[in-house]
Amino acid sequence: MKYLFFIPLLGITLLAAVDINHASIEELQSVKGIGEKRARQIVDYRKAHCFRSIDEITRIKGIGKKSLEKMRPELTITPCR
Repeated sequence: MKYLFFIPLLGITLLAAVDINHASIEELQSVKGIGEKRARQIVDYRKAHCFRSIDEITRIKGIGKKSLEKMRPELTITPCR
C-alpha cells in the first residue's frame, strides 16, 4: 500500500519543469546540476539575451552538452516577456 502513495507524488515531480527564461535563482537551483553560481549566470545571461532554445544554456560556463542532456528533462522554455 505504501507504494501507491508515492507514485502520484513522483508523477508530479517529473512533470514540474523549470522555465529558464522566467525562473528565479531558487527555482533554477532545484534542477540537478545547477547550483547558486550557475543559476546566477543563467539569470545574468537572460537579462542580456533571451534564451531562444534550451540548447543555448550551453553558453553558460560549466554547462556542456553532457550536462544539458542530464538536465533537459527538468527544463522548459517559454518566450521572453
